[in-house]
Amino acid sequence: MPAVIFPGPEGRLEGRFQPATRPRAPVAMILHPHPQAGGTMNDRITQHMYKTFVARGFATLRFNFRGVGRSQGSFDNGIGELSDAAAALDWVQSIHPEASTTWIAGYSFGALIGMQLLMRRPEIRGFISVAPPANMYDFSFLAPCPASGIIIQGTGDTVVTPNAVQKLVDKLRTQKHITIHHDEIPRANHFFEHETPELMRSVDNYLDMRLAPDCPIK
Repeated sequence: MPAVIFPGPEGRLEGRFQPATRPRAPVAMILHPHPQAGGTMNDRITQHMYKTFVARGFATLRFNFRGVGRSQGSFDNGIGELSDAAAALDWVQSIHPEASTTWIAGYSFGALIGMQLLMRRPEIRGFISVAPPANMYDFSFLAPCPASGIIIQGTGDTVVTPNAVQKLVDKLRTQKHITIHHDEIPRANHFFEHETPELMRSVDNYLDMRLAPDCPIK
């Protein structure tokens, strides 16, 4: 997985990028947890999601938000980080302008930024949001949510409360033209310390379903 440096809104951004294995391959971008809570692109769950998209032949990028690792700038309360994500997607698309479709995956704070990004980028056709912080941030910007995806939550999470995530899922499921899947991982805390295999099984089962040629969800 080659290390890459590409231009962001506040200077250089550092990432890891796996080019596509075939023409017109889809693009995926993975977004890491909160920078001020130690989140980086090398976070364990971020790396697991990166690897599963790479294994499926996606042109796949994970990167450090501003002020993390070798990425320039400083934390900007989500506003600048959303700009970073948009710049990162621009960079991938400049390399793969013929991409057939685009996916976004995020964990915790990264799930928030990913869902904000899909409101601005109609080419994003699928999302994976792991433990989106629905009890800390207002997700009412998803009005309407433009793409189908899956939200995965641990039932033992005391950082992002399962009840708040359930309310978000229920609200999104009232919207037309999208399908929202929701998996709860029993006993899992916010870090899926002992349940990472179950988390990734949920991710992979969803991708198997969505990427199948006969999948009714477009």
